[in-house]
Amino acid sequence: MALGVWQVERRAWKLALIERVEQRIHAPAQPVPSLKSWPAITAANDEYKHVSVSGRFLHDRETLVQAVTEEGPGYWVLTPLERSDGTAILINRGFVPSERRDASTRRDGNPQGAVEITGLLRMTEPKGGFLRNNVPEHNRWYSRDVVAIAAARDLHGVAPFFIDADAGSQSGSGPIGGLTVVRFPNNHLMYALTWFALAFKLAGRLLVTFRGGLFRRTRFVHEPAGGPDTSARRTESDAGTIVEPT
Repeated sequence: MALGVWQVERRAWKLALIERVEQRIHAPAQPVPSLKSWPAITAANDEYKHVSVSGRFLHDRETLVQAVTEEGPGYWVLTPLERSDGTAILINRGFVPSERRDASTRRDGNPQGAVEITGLLRMTEPKGGFLRNNVPEHNRWYSRDVVAIAAARDLHGVAPFFIDADAGSQSGSGPIGGLTVVRFPNNHLMYALTWFALAFKLAGRLLVTFRGGLFRRTRFVHEPAGGPDTSARRTESDAGTIVEPT
């Protein structure tokens, strides 16, 4: 029963989370959090906020992170965006298929000069992907680990998050933006019903067991005990046999 109640509470929390994230995604873009607020940024309070930021791309320091999307297998293109104050934010400009991995195949999609980018604030993905660790020394990346990428590209003053660019942020042969998938599994109702069903089944089984253990079977036997008209009542219980003269 406790596990069932816990799943009901988890379901309420998950529904509130989904509603909160939906509101963030569809809200008008707000300026990216300021430098002084970076240490306080958390997934619970800030992830998937719709933000905007301006600066210029450092295309020579882009990083390709392996990805599988609705467009097929390929790479996320993460490019540092240098801001006027000298800080940088990694921008996930979007997806490119494997045949466009080489930057020379998409030069016309690399904007030069000042740009303004809107997108969703995302938290760093440290260490690597599922069963696959990043290998910076061989330039193999399976997750968007901001700290590791910044170190590998000799970047300083980098935000502890990255931004998934909106679909309209790119042009020409640039990466395909706007492919962020926001999906939260919500099976808590099924789990709760399962736990409650098991609880009721167990309660029924225990009731049958206890009733069977407390049930006393009584039978009468007639045995000579001092005369032909003398009888005894025998009561059988789990503790043994008791003979009472009658």
